[in-house]
Amino acid sequence: MLGITKLLCETEEIEKKIQSLQDASNPRLLQFQKNKGPVVVWNITRKCNLKCSHCYSDSLFREYSEELSTEEAMSVIDDLSSFHVPVIIFSGGEPLLRDDIFYLASCAKDKGIRCVLSTNGILIDKATARRIKESGFSYVGISMEGSEKINDFFRGYKGAFQAALKGLRNLQDEGIYTGIRMTLCKRTITGLPTFFDLAEREKIPRLYISHLVYAGRGEWIRRFDLSHKETRWAMDFIFNKSIDFHKRGIKKDVLTGNNDADGVYLYLKILPQDKEKAEKIYKLLQLRGGNSSGVSVGCIDNKGEVHADQFWTHYSFG
Repeated sequence: MLGITKLLCETEEIEKKIQSLQDASNPRLLQFQKNKGPVVVWNITRKCNLKCSHCYSDSLFREYSEELSTEEAMSVIDDLSSFHVPVIIFSGGEPLLRDDIFYLASCAKDKGIRCVLSTNGILIDKATARRIKESGFSYVGISMEGSEKINDFFRGYKGAFQAALKGLRNLQDEGIYTGIRMTLCKRTITGLPTFFDLAEREKIPRLYISHLVYAGRGEWIRRFDLSHKETRWAMDFIFNKSIDFHKRGIKKDVLTGNNDADGVYLYLKILPQDKEKAEKIYKLLQLRGGNSSGVSVGCIDNKGEVHADQFWTHYSFG
């Protein structure tokens, strides 16, 4: 993921943090060096109650054989803890379809692992929102593709947008840190302005915009991927909205993902306007590095197979 808000609007604050970490006398540096485990995306189940056009796991609303039992999942958590994994992103399919999801999250939290929930949001009534909070999830990301019409068509379920919006509001009522996510393609790009309007209107602090990945059903719709011109328009819009939020004092964390060219494009956009700022962005991009698959991020699927990331399910490390 690329932190657009941080790169465009918070370069000085980030530089100070980096300098603090580089100070050999700072005890936080030792902790930073010790915890080298990757963030793990755990597709805890493949079963899903929606049928999204771009689903990388090609999930359906049915039972899948050989999924990890509760006991096996607990063993995985023990392994991740011993490997100093800082964050588990519980994903799917739809992770809330697993009866033991809250128990597993509680166990992971007890071992010092931060738990994040990636969900379509439509199952989050008030009682479920309360259980999400009580089990220790620190963040919940909900997929919402801009407008209601685009979202429901893209997700293959009429009413998905309103149900997800209710889920989001239930989470906010519980004081849970939330975010919304969308995937860019020809079917969704017109909903990008509405996506940002939704975040402002509903006071959603985090926005994540992903490029289309040709995995699962994403391979089926690759003909709907954006052209270079459309991609540049989308990125320019994201940059401008991030700056607009910042200037108006609206605190939002805007991120993009699954295309490392975003950072290069951002640097080249800023360079003619502000060379000094562009150089700071360049240094931060250097520190960030390129694709993090198998290095600072990894994936475990519903059967316990380990992959470089959630889109590399065709290759397993065992």
